[in-house]
Amino acid sequence: MAKTKNKDDFLLFKGKPLVRNGNTIYYGNMSDEYVVLLQVMGTRKVQDLELTDRVLVQLIKTDPDLSPFERIVKKVEKRGLYSALDIGSVWLERELKK
Repeated sequence: MAKTKNKDDFLLFKGKPLVRNGNTIYYGNMSDEYVVLLQVMGTRKVQDLELTDRVLVQLIKTDPDLSPFERIVKKVEKRGLYSALDIGSVWLERELKK
């Protein structure tokens, strides 16, 4: 029997879901007006671990009627996944409060 996914199956960061596909991570609810798109652009090796080094952070609108370029509200490149998630969560919270 196939198991269905529900909201509780996602990893959460500050109460919002994190969904990963390869080097792309979406942060936020797709039903909201905005989400954060994180793209891992580079990694580095530390002993036996491969760590995320460069991450492109984009605050995007979820409106399907907009072109991909019109959806981008803000973007920045950060070093490390934590700093990328940190700035992304701040941007997302600010936009969702408006």
